[in-house]
Amino acid sequence: MAHKILIVDDDVNICQLLNLYLIKDGFSTAICHNGREALKILEKEKFDVILLDIMMPEMDGFETLTEIRKTSRIPVIFVSAKGESMDKISGLDIGADDYVTKPFEPQELISRIKACLRRSAEPIARRLKVKADASDITLGSLVVSLKEYTVTKNGIKLEMAPKEIEILHHLITNPKRVHSREQLFHHLWTRGPNEKKSDTRTIDVHVKRIREKIGESDKWKIETVWGVGYKFLIFD
Repeated sequence: MAHKILIVDDDVNICQLLNLYLIKDGFSTAICHNGREALKILEKEKFDVILLDIMMPEMDGFETLTEIRKTSRIPVIFVSAKGESMDKISGLDIGADDYVTKPFEPQELISRIKACLRRSAEPIARRLKVKADASDITLGSLVVSLKEYTVTKNGIKLEMAPKEIEILHHLITNPKRVHSREQLFHHLWTRGPNEKKSDTRTIDVHVKRIREKIGESDKWKIETVWGVGYKFLIFD
């Protein structure tokens, strides 16, 4: 059965272009032109991936994804003309699986869709290359759960974005290992040939936010390896 893609964009030409390439590649598609319409369609039909524009009337892409994430983990790829790093960070923070900037190469977008489908078909623990029983980790007062996508400290739930939780979990389960920004970015997001190297700075922003939220401890430390990336240290 063909994978079903929902295209959400107020630009009719973009929708037609995406529809043409996706159908040619064997996908099934549906099209709508604003966030409210997309939410109504999602109540009635199931999709494998959503391609979501940001600047749309009635309800923009950020608002739409926020509503989607209240009930679903369906892969969502932002396809937007907003190409600044902070736009991408904001999109990934609220739960997007990938972010593609217009104009784009259709085949690159299709490759990203297929990568999302592969990842969603794998258990999270396998994708992060950790043992299945390590999906929940307790480190002193800190508990990181990929089963529930939560982080608690001293029994209090911390407000953390999904990607922040995944980065923290990945660092903890690979202690003392130096992770470059490129490696972390590639590990957690699909990166196409047209992505700017500076986009890996999203990792710096996420790590900064993680540090602010989990605070300092005599049990652990996220150490910056200057010019390379980060490593997680666990103390006895």
